Amino acid sequence: MITMIAAAGENNELGKDNDLLWHLPDDFKRFKELTTGHYIIMGRKTFETFPKPLPNRTHLVITRNNKYEKEGAVVVHSVEEAIAIAKADDDQPFIIGGGEIYEMALTYAEKIELTRVHGTFGADTFFPEFSRENWKLIESVAHPKDEKHKYSFTYETWVRK
Repeated sequence: MITMIAAAGENNELGKDNDLLWHLPDDFKRFKELTTGHYIIMGRKTFETFPKPLPNRTHLVITRNNKYEKEGAVVVHSVEEAIAIAKADDDQPFIIGGGEIYEMALTYAEKIELTRVHGTFGADTFFPEFSRENWKLIESVAHPKDEKHKYSFTYETWVRK
């Protein structure tokens, strides 16, 4: 099952200038719990925001640059190639961004783990719109604003109908 995982604002904002718009420790913890032991598929810009590869995950990095190489990354040149490699060894690979990769991968996704951050933000990268005609919300868990979280948010799990 191909799963897209993201945190997005009320207007699908993901980030600005290759950075996140918020700091949500509990969401980072959930991301780690869900993706550990799996393939994670991302674009080059997303990969380069990490100080080092995330532990206990196989990083598939999509780039148009045929000469791109980075330690800790399996470099591929299309979403289709990334999915084929991931599905050969993992029944639950995750698409982790960025915006362009989410847009290209939406047609292949069977599940979306979306953290909806309750606020609107100035952004230059967005999560793609998806139709509620094609997707069903199967779980929604609210998380209030608190001393560690400047914004309230809701974990939403969507599955393709």
